[in-house]
Order: sequence, then structure tokens, then C-alpha cells
Amino acid sequence: MSNTTDIQAIGERVEALLAEFASASDPAIAGRAEELVGLLVDFYGAGLARIMELLDKQAAAPLLADKAVAGLLVLHDLHPQSTEERVLAALDRVRPYLGSHAGDVEYLGLDDDGTVRLRLAGSCDGCPSSALTVKMAIEKGIEDVAPEVTKVEVEGMVPESASGLSAPEGRTLLPLAQVSKQPETPASTWVEIDGIENIGQGQVVPKLVADTAAVVCNVAGSLYAYADRCPACGSGLAGGKLAGALLTCPGCTQRYDVVRAGRGWSDASQASSTAEAHLDPLPLLTENGGVRIAVPAQAVS
Repeated sequence: MSNTTDIQAIGERVEALLAEFASASDPAIAGRAEELVGLLVDFYGAGLARIMELLDKQAAAPLLADKAVAGLLVLHDLHPQSTEERVLAALDRVRPYLGSHAGDVEYLGLDDDGTVRLRLAGSCDGCPSSALTVKMAIEKGIEDVAPEVTKVEVEGMVPESASGLSAPEGRTLLPLAQVSKQPETPASTWVEIDGIENIGQGQVVPKLVADTAAVVCNVAGSLYAYADRCPACGSGLAGGKLAGALLTCPGCTQRYDVVRAGRGWSDASQASSTAEAHLDPLPLLTENGGVRIAVPAQAVS
């Protein structure tokens, strides 16, 4: 993770320096600077191409599984899998999670401008957080394996001002780091979590994700993460009992459907208004034996 962060920081710094040169009074300086960066990228790209030529399929597999190296292969058009193949593989990885929040996701195609078009089949009514949860899971899954994708358009969701993968037009020297995007403060940040991939079925485990208190539940082998707060009474959910897909708050005994994005559940003996309550879901992705959870960016120190 630290190597990837360093690469992103370097890419952002290169773009910032080029922008400074572009604002200089002498346009020739900016042109020379951009040419120099382009030549360096081509130089190291040639070496990477040679490395790939010398490796057989088995030896190259660990490189393809590494996010940083895979991004460099995409940059130099050396990745053996097409963008479409990698997007489809990413959707297969996130589909089990999406199924609990939005039904299913259908791949519609890849436009020439790098826009991936998808369609959601089914929805999670009554949960205002589910749309953001689904959107983040889809975009993060695609961004990790296909950094050249410029935008993700999803039919069946409430339109938003911009996708998290949108990027302005123009040549991208280091698309691995998505450095062509204008700097902005992300709404949420993905945090890698250790020690929860082996949570047993039916267990509810409290976990501090950055500065956000969360609980992670295992229902039929799938992991679900929620903010550790009952919206009905305000108490924490740690110590709550999980029966099937229903999580019972230890403070007020309100039950929530973990599989259906934390929707409140009530029976004939309860007030119908309790069904309007819902937990706050936190996007969760499992990959390469690890788990990542998305929390508000301000919660990451």
C-alpha cells in the first residue's frame, strides 16, 4: 500500500510541476518540460516491455496482481488483458457485495472516451446510503484494475454531479495515479483492515476503521460493514445478536436486515415506524485475501 501511495504522490507532483511550467511566460519552457517527462516515461516503458518479453505467463502473474505494476503496464499498453476484460473481472469481484445492496450490475459497454456503462438490476428502497455505497464499490473495483477508465456511468441510480473516476480531457502522462483529475477532497477513503477476513458465520465484530467505529457481520459467508450506531436509540451495536440476516441492537432490541443494506425490520408486535430506521452501511470489498472498508475522508487522520 505504501508503494502505491508513493507512486500516486510522485505522479501528482509531476503534474503540478508541469502546470507551473505551463503558466510560465516562456511557452518553450513548458513544452520542453513536457517533452522531457514524456521521454522519461517512454524510456522506462521500453525497459518494462523488455521485462515482459523475458517473463513467461506464470512468472508475470504476480506483476499483473500488483496494482502499481499493473497500472504501469496499462500506461505503456503492455497489459495482456484488455480494459473490458479487466472491468468484467472487477465486476465479478464486487458483484456478491452489490447483490445485497442493489440486486445485480450489468455491463453495457466501454465507450471510445473511456466511459464504462453499467446498469443496476434491482434496488434497495428506503436506504438513502445504499446508492453511495453501491457507487463507491463499483468505482473502486474498476479503478483498481483499469486506471485508464475516465468515467463510470450507472443506469438505475440517482444522477450525481460527477463520477469519482471522471477526468478532464487531455493527455495523461501518468494515468496510474489518475493525476489528470483536478485536486478535490474525497468524500470517503478506503482503509485496509486486518484481522476480519476470518470472522465466523453469524459473528458481529466491532472494529475501529481509522477514526470510525464500525461493526462487521458475517452472513452466510459474506461480510457486511456498518457504522457502530443504532439509529433508533443511539447506542452501539457491539454485542448485538445476529440471527440469520437480522442484527438485534443490544440497547433497544430493534432489528436490522444486514443483507438488505441495514434496513429496519419489524413484525406485527412492533410499531411500523421502526422499519423506517436503517443502519449506515460502509462499503466493503474483499480481494487478494484482504478486506477494505470505506469511511468518511475526515475520519482518516
